Amino acid sequence: MNFLDELNWRGMLHQLTPGIEQELEKGTVTGYIGFDPTAPSLTIGNYVQIMLLKLFQKAGHQPIVLMGGATGRIGDPSGKDKERELKSYDELDRNLAHQVAQVKRLLDFEGVPNPAILANNLDFYKNMNVLDFLRDVGKTLTVNYMMSKESVKKRIDIGLSFTEFSYQLLQAYDFQCLYEQHNCQLQMGGSDQWGNITSGTEFIRRNTEGKAYAITTPLLTKADGSKFGKSEKGNLWLDPNMTSPYEFYQFWVRANDADVPKFMRYFTLRSKEEVESLEAEFADQPQRLKELLAEELTVRIHGEEAFAGAQKVSRLMFQKTDKATLLSLTESDLQTIATELQDNTFEVAPAVLQNGANIIDLLAEATQIVGSKGDARRAIKGNAIAVNKDKISSHETNIDTTHLLHGKYLFIENGRKNKYVVIVA
Repeated sequence: MNFLDELNWRGMLHQLTPGIEQELEKGTVTGYIGFDPTAPSLTIGNYVQIMLLKLFQKAGHQPIVLMGGATGRIGDPSGKDKERELKSYDELDRNLAHQVAQVKRLLDFEGVPNPAILANNLDFYKNMNVLDFLRDVGKTLTVNYMMSKESVKKRIDIGLSFTEFSYQLLQAYDFQCLYEQHNCQLQMGGSDQWGNITSGTEFIRRNTEGKAYAITTPLLTKADGSKFGKSEKGNLWLDPNMTSPYEFYQFWVRANDADVPKFMRYFTLRSKEEVESLEAEFADQPQRLKELLAEELTVRIHGEEAFAGAQKVSRLMFQKTDKATLLSLTESDLQTIATELQDNTFEVAPAVLQNGANIIDLLAEATQIVGSKGDARRAIKGNAIAVNKDKISSHETNIDTTHLLHGKYLFIENGRKNKYVVIVA
C-alpha cells in the first residue's frame, strides 16, 4: 500500500513538502500528529487525523501520537478568531488521560511490525526554564517569519496575545524533539496547521541540519459547505456518554446523500476496489451505503454490542417492532430513547404506580400523553394505546411497578407514530 496514493484516491491530500514522496519510497518513515486535550473527549473531527495515522501505519510506517500536555496549556490560534479561554491544569490532565485511553483503542500500539508510539510534549518543557526557552527555542525563528503564517496574520488586527503567538514555537520545537528522539521526519495535520508544521521543518533544518517533511489533509466540510463533525445536538464525540452510540450511528445513516462518497473515502478501512464495487452495486441505493458506513464506524468506535444496541433503538424508533425487541434493550438503550424523545418523555413519582394507576389517569393526568380522559378513552377504544408493546383494550386497566422496564421505564405508544417514555424517578 502506497501511503500517498492512498491519500490521493481518498481525497485526503491537501499539501506536502517536496521530497516526501522519495522518502516514503525508501522504507519505513516515522510521522506524527499532535492532539491538544482542550476538550473532555476526542471528536469525529479529531478522528480524521487518527484515520491519517491509521492509514500511515497500514502502509508500513510508524505513527506517533503526540498529546499536547504543554501546548494544551497555551492554546493554538489556528482557525480561531479570538483568544482561547485557558483551561485549568487539572481539567487538561483529566482530558488528556481520557483521550489517551481513546487513542489506545483506535491505533495499534503493540503486536504489529511498526507499533504506534505515544508521547506527551509536556516532557519536552517541564524541566526547561524561561531563559532556556528563549535562548534555545525563541532564537530560531524571526518575528517576521512567524507573522507571515496564516494563523498569525488572521489574528494580528483583532488581537493576539504573546501566549498564543508563542504556540508556533512550541509546535515547531515539538517536531525537533521528536526528530531527535525518534528520528521522526514527518508531521501531518489539517490544512489549518500548515504554518505551524512548516515552522517545525524549519526548526529541524536550522538547528540540526536535518531534513523533515509536512503533509496536510483538507478540512472536511459537508456538501452544503457547513462544518463537518456537528450533529443537531452539537459536537459528535467519540465518548459514548457524550454522544450515544445510537446518536453516532444515526449521524451517518441520516447523512446527506451528496456527502456519502466523501465520508466513505475518509472513514472506511475498505480498499479502493471494495469502495468502488459497493458504490457501483448500490448506485441507486445511497441509503444502503450510509448503513454500511454507519455499521463499520459504530463497531470500530464503540464495539459490536453498542452497534447492536444502536440498531435495536433505531428499529424501535422508526420501524414496526415486537415486544421481544423492546425487552432486549438495556437500561442505557432506554435512556437513549428517553433522550431522543425528550419532548415526549414524562417523569412520575414512584407513588403513582405503587398501588397501580388506572390507565386513563396515567395517560391524561399523571403524564398528559393525551389531552383529557375522554381522549384517553377514545384512544383505547380505537385500539391505539400500547404499553410496552401490549395493546390496552380496557379503560379499567391498571399499570403498576411490575410493568416497569429495568424498574424505571414505561414505553407507551398512541398510534403508530406517537411514542412516549415514562420514567419513574
